[in-house]
Amino acid sequence: MTEKKTTADRIIAGSTLDAVIYAGRDGRIRLWNGAAETMFGWTAAEATGQSLDLIIPEKLQGRHWAGWDRVMETGVTRYGTEPLTAPGQTKDGRRISLEFSIVMLKEGDTPDGAVEGVAAVLRDVTARWEKDRELRRRLRDLEGRADGAGESGSDD
Repeated sequence: MTEKKTTADRIIAGSTLDAVIYAGRDGRIRLWNGAAETMFGWTAAEATGQSLDLIIPEKLQGRHWAGWDRVMETGVTRYGTEPLTAPGQTKDGRRISLEFSIVMLKEGDTPDGAVEGVAAVLRDVTARWEKDRELRRRLRDLEGRADGAGESGSDD
């Protein structure tokens, strides 16, 4: 078992693309890998022990904690089967677009165990979202031009 934990720890620590963050039941960060450092700008030493508020935009914190408390109390989440998307915030205050999945860790690794915390595997998809937004803008512009060309060419 120790060897498996060591291997899992090495895989998580070595993940270069995806940030892996684990927060205990109290919402304090317990695990923060190198990719999380790169993505958010906080070192593991700075982030560990801090509230998840560290990376949640202020306007979204109330909604986040209401959901968090509900999950901690019930052990049930509607998330986990599909990737989630949400904005995050970096150390320098930039907002980034995140796509992530979560895993609830429960006492005794049983479905009925109390929730110990939540692990998240996160990816920064800001560049993809910006590219998609630009493509949608261009499409609207082209549609507008096509509509305008059709109207100016009518004989009515």
